[in-house]
Amino acid sequence: MVDKKAINLLKEMLESFGPAGFERETATIVKKAVKAYADDVTVDKLGSVIFSHKGTSERPKILLAGHIDEVGFVVSGVDEKTGFLTFNPLGGWWDQVLLSQRVIVRTEKGDVHGVISAKPPHLLSPEEAKKVVEKKNMYIDIGATSKKETEQMGVKIGDPVVPYSLFSTIRNGKLAMGKAFDDRIGAFIAMEVVRRLAEGKVKHANTVYGAATVQEEVGLRGATTVAHVVDPDVAIALEVDISGDVPGVRAHEAPSRMGKGPTICTYDTSMIPNQALKQFVINTAKRLKIPFQLSIVSAGATDAGRIHISRAGCPSIVIGVPTRHIHSHVGILSLEDVENAIKLTLELVKRFDKKIVNGFTAF
Repeated sequence: MVDKKAINLLKEMLESFGPAGFERETATIVKKAVKAYADDVTVDKLGSVIFSHKGTSERPKILLAGHIDEVGFVVSGVDEKTGFLTFNPLGGWWDQVLLSQRVIVRTEKGDVHGVISAKPPHLLSPEEAKKVVEKKNMYIDIGATSKKETEQMGVKIGDPVVPYSLFSTIRNGKLAMGKAFDDRIGAFIAMEVVRRLAEGKVKHANTVYGAATVQEEVGLRGATTVAHVVDPDVAIALEVDISGDVPGVRAHEAPSRMGKGPTICTYDTSMIPNQALKQFVINTAKRLKIPFQLSIVSAGATDAGRIHISRAGCPSIVIGVPTRHIHSHVGILSLEDVENAIKLTLELVKRFDKKIVNGFTAF
């Protein structure tokens, strides 16, 4: 299983402040951590961290990408009379998960805590009470009583906001709870693979590039620049997957289940994976008896959506960790699934050489 040192790093990453476009704190944590075992660490001009481990051959280049931006908000205005904040989303939010949730506003004077609120239910008309409160009718209450007080606290238009949610483990350490699993768990897996390559002195006939990409939640932007910088020959996007083992979800809508192994995504709205690569991943998992699930995502995209069409194209696949309640204040996942995702990715890296990678596009 994932060791205690790695869990502490994961906790630090998940609790850090880093919505799309404001990832520097999280990126700094990644950069500091990977310096201990990566052969090279760079940052592109959009802010993504790229780190490598050199094998016995320069090529093929293997890209392991996981984004570090979390869904959050940006302050769009301050009410003249009350000092309450209006906000716009950074990434996809479902209105029903927002009310009464605590948030952190990052200002030039420091962090300010608040809560997402709306008109009290006691004052709603019967017609209003039947409707879902929309984001446009919510506000962030930071305890101010006027716009002047809000400004004195340092809050201004354009300030970023994230959920306030602490990391914890439950069920005797088997499961983890917290914010930002989407997709710091993917970046963490890439980091763990490179760490195990280095510490285990694992031989591989390629060069592995891990990437902690930025701004995925607002259009896969970091993946675009990373793919251009690395110029990979094959890519694995490391992601969360929607765990369908919750009430009301039919199997064909979200087939993956928490605790049943990492997923191999067969389709999403941004990418149809390279079929030879997909079969290679499946065969590798079967041969090594690593549990896995086949998944399909009918509404969603990943960094692979940009990587697979970079330059002349790049065979790509998505390996995911089934996660409950993504894009909310608190998600839940299985650390055993995380460990098996690390194992599968590591075993793939060990097997990727020029002949095998060239075979993904030969016919």
